[in-house]
Amino acid sequence: MTNLHNSYANARDKSIDLDVTPVTGTIGAIVNNVQLSGDLPAATVQAIQAALVRHKVLFFRDQQHLTDEEHEDFSALLGDPIAHPTVPVAEGSRYLLELDSREGYAASSWHTDVTFVDAYPKASILRALTIPEAGGDTQWANGETAYEGLPEVLRQLVNNLWATHTNLYDYASILQSAPDNDTARDRIAQHRNVFASTVYETEHPVVRVHPVSGQRSLLLGHFVKQFVGLNATDSARLFQTLQDHITKPENVVRWRWREGDVAIWDNQSTQHRATADFGLQRRTLRRATIAGEIPVAIDGRKSRTVRKDKAVQYEPA
Repeated sequence: MTNLHNSYANARDKSIDLDVTPVTGTIGAIVNNVQLSGDLPAATVQAIQAALVRHKVLFFRDQQHLTDEEHEDFSALLGDPIAHPTVPVAEGSRYLLELDSREGYAASSWHTDVTFVDAYPKASILRALTIPEAGGDTQWANGETAYEGLPEVLRQLVNNLWATHTNLYDYASILQSAPDNDTARDRIAQHRNVFASTVYETEHPVVRVHPVSGQRSLLLGHFVKQFVGLNATDSARLFQTLQDHITKPENVVRWRWREGDVAIWDNQSTQHRATADFGLQRRTLRRATIAGEIPVAIDGRKSRTVRKDKAVQYEPA
């Protein structure tokens, strides 16, 4: 494992044949002069894959030509596209998940996509369709630089720590970013009954070894229910401490969307969140995800699913 803490961890790698502009010193890069499609040359696809491992998040401007079908075709070049395990795909698509925010509501909390299953996605490809005039940015945090920046005492603690992730988390917390009215509560109930129609619980290592780079990263986010071997109170305190390390400004990139933008992120080493600051403006994006592999801990143990069953339908209070 190499040390990420050099003078410029997110510097361009000249061996990768892409025109990229790093966005921050630790995460994110704009890829210039690439028009995404399902017909990209293999060498370009390989370069995008390498740049993704290097920079964690890649941004492509001016991709308005992409249709849903072309979005899916491009995604298939990066691996095996998969649908969300519980939420229906967007109408007319094979794999795409629509993220459409209405009435001032957005799920705005830090997470890694779908970590409540064992082999959660390795990458996500998000395309902007309708963007607010102001607000609605997305932020990503680098779990690798977060791990490297931990004090040695905390690093030794997390090296052997595991956490249970679930999609049946505290939905009351979502109401904090939604209007406090019956419509919002009905939407939360509908979301819960779809998103958690099947309840998953999976145990993951808190420190995951990246399958390509071998780097170690912190694996947390809002799907964490509790640390294995700790009670709820101690889990909550430790979770907040570690989560705060991940989301320090030094580890974060913030992206101001324009319609036609595409962002691709390494879901194996990052967290992200939307910013719910756009009021009643419309914000619509569509996301493809690429199948991942079961995470491996430092000691070689693999994640495991401990629960998968149908949930009881929820009625709003």
